[in-house]
Amino acid sequence: MIHHVQVSCPPGSEDAQRAFYTGVLGWSELTKPPLLAERGGCWFRVPGRGGPDGELHVGVETDFRPAAKAHPAFVVDVDVDATAEAVAAAGHPVRWADPAEIPGRRRFFTVDGVGNRLEFLAH
Repeated sequence: MIHHVQVSCPPGSEDAQRAFYTGVLGWSELTKPPLLAERGGCWFRVPGRGGPDGELHVGVETDFRPAAKAHPAFVVDVDVDATAEAVAAAGHPVRWADPAEIPGRRRFFTVDGVGNRLEFLAH
């Protein structure tokens, strides 16, 4: 079990990340410990499917460049199509993966509030 995954964001973009992870995906924001909160960024609870929840940490990088290839992949707790619809309705791109790549696993790619690549998979 992975406890958390971290992605990056540029300074001052935490609200864009909150709008995506909380506003679009419905994940709750976690309170960062005080010493870490001073560095900026934000943390979110990733709902677990039949197991413990995970966390997504967003850290601030001064020389930020969005991750275009490397990405976390999240198994969605609801219908993956509903997640894709919510992402698209919020103006984020949805690119469905070729079903032949991983047979039996419906999945799509998108980007978060600052352009980091993300993958979402059906359970």
